[in-house]
Amino acid sequence: MSSDFETYEQDFGTITAEVTNKIGKIPKLSGEEKTQLVLNVDKQLEEVRELLEQMDLEVREIPIQSRAMYNSRLKSYKQEVEKLEKDFKRSRIAYSDEVRNELLGDDAISSESQRAHLLDNTERLERSSRRLEAGYQIAVETEQVGQEILANLHTDREKIQRARERLRETDANLGKSSRILTGMLRR
Repeated sequence: MSSDFETYEQDFGTITAEVTNKIGKIPKLSGEEKTQLVLNVDKQLEEVRELLEQMDLEVREIPIQSRAMYNSRLKSYKQEVEKLEKDFKRSRIAYSDEVRNELLGDDAISSESQRAHLLDNTERLERSSRRLEAGYQIAVETEQVGQEILANLHTDREKIQRARERLRETDANLGKSSRILTGMLRR
């Protein structure tokens, strides 16, 4: 089992080295050559993901006592692939930034200031949104507290009404017994 995993590791190392090399070349190329290299790197990244899946399947077949070591290696390989994918994306963007700067010339500087202004506005908007959410949360909590207070007041009102009713009954009974006692004293 572990020999299959090690074979996959060797393939992984070879392909990731090729991908790293090609990612470094992407920003320097243009046109059809760049497109072909991007497609090739994309295909190799897909192969790497498939290798990771195979390694994951192999790790599941390994006895439990050895599995932790292989799991940690697999985890580091996954992190390496994530880094490669980010680098790949950056290399493609770096090229498009160069082309944009060449095409725009001096406008690129104002574009950068517009971008900074837009990011600043976006940040302000996010802060305002967070404040609104916090205010909304406070309003919801206040409403809940108000509902609890109203429920307590309703319960207290019912208790007071029952106590008042008992007091009236007791007062009526006292009046009745007072009349009976007065009648008995007269006899």
